[in-house]
Amino acid sequence: MNPDHNISLTINENDYHLLVEPRWSLLYVLREVLGLTATKIGCGRGECGACTVLINDIPYYACMLLAVGVQNKKITTLEGLMDKQVPGTVQQAFAKEDAYQCGYCTPGQIMAAEGLLRNHPDPDLHKIRVSMSGNLCRCGAYPHIFKAVARAAEQNKTLGRQGRNTHEKIG
Repeated sequence: MNPDHNISLTINENDYHLLVEPRWSLLYVLREVLGLTATKIGCGRGECGACTVLINDIPYYACMLLAVGVQNKKITTLEGLMDKQVPGTVQQAFAKEDAYQCGYCTPGQIMAAEGLLRNHPDPDLHKIRVSMSGNLCRCGAYPHIFKAVARAAEQNKTLGRQGRNTHEKIG
């Protein structure tokens, strides 16, 4: 089957005009068509969260979305959280708290955390745990992940940037 649908997507504040097959997932388009490979392929069934992206600041599994269905929406991938190669607050907090082991789930974990903090800037531990529960870490780094999310929330509060990604260096 040849691509036969013209679509327009806004990804990381860049506009793309693409010719796609209607069956292509957003994950496929991100990785294979656009080369945005930070979004990982995991289960392909919406169960692991490795492919988490933000759609209008809400976390979604890219493997479960058709690319043709996300037109006219703001899509953010891990690449979109960088500012001239400077990691955002959540990324820095993950590094500071050692919130990864093998690192495969880390992009999806960071995107889920970013979505949580954009919509709930001051979450308690219960909210963090519930919000991160859709992202699996086979290495079991959950205590570090939860600490990283709490650290990012605190840093955002300190910087006065609640609900937005920041790029200032955190301590």
